[in-house]
Amino acid sequence: MDQQSAPIVEQIVDRTLAHYNQRAADFRDATRDHDVSQNIAALLRHILAAPPYRILDFGCGPGRDLRSFTALGHRAIGLEGAAEFVTMARAESGCEVWQQDFVRLDLPDAYFDGVYANASLFHVPGSELARVLGQLRATLKPGGVLFSSNPRGDNTEGWNRGRYGAYHDWDAWRGYLTAAGFVALEHYYRPTGLPFEQQPWLASVWRRPAPAPAPAKSDSASAGAQIT
Repeated sequence: MDQQSAPIVEQIVDRTLAHYNQRAADFRDATRDHDVSQNIAALLRHILAAPPYRILDFGCGPGRDLRSFTALGHRAIGLEGAAEFVTMARAESGCEVWQQDFVRLDLPDAYFDGVYANASLFHVPGSELARVLGQLRATLKPGGVLFSSNPRGDNTEGWNRGRYGAYHDWDAWRGYLTAAGFVALEHYYRPTGLPFEQQPWLASVWRRPAPAPAPAKSDSASAGAQIT
């Protein structure tokens, strides 16, 4: 982030994290039984590597989905900015959880088979989104997969009940992800089976392209090289 916007962005992040820290137990209890199996399946079915997969749960909250990935036999690592959630997620999932906020990331390169960002990336201010998406792309292995689910909107952002959010429609979201170097795999709206007006969540799945393999040398070229 640039020096002019950094103080504003940091205030946004700190205030949003404070909101979650103050309400961590209530949030955990309210979301414990949410069924996001459709989202987990959407990520996993597009990963081309051999299982078990290494998954980054980006914004893991109290750790509900870390438990789900672990139960499926994968190695899940959580990332969370709210300290109260970090403590809960470690205790309730038994998984490794990194305490990092979304605009001050420190991620290993080409490390994860999948990144699962369920109800998290909408908290990234628009001014920082391209940079954050670039960091998520870099932490995926070539060919790795990013899942995201966010409350959709009309491309506005601001404060909503104590939390900062950016609410994109499909065209705008696709533009951000494509510019960051991702390839779209699928998208859908949730909850499934309802009219569009009653589906506030936009879910999408993306791939970090793998480099094209180098062309194989022909037999004649190889023979020529040996003769010379």
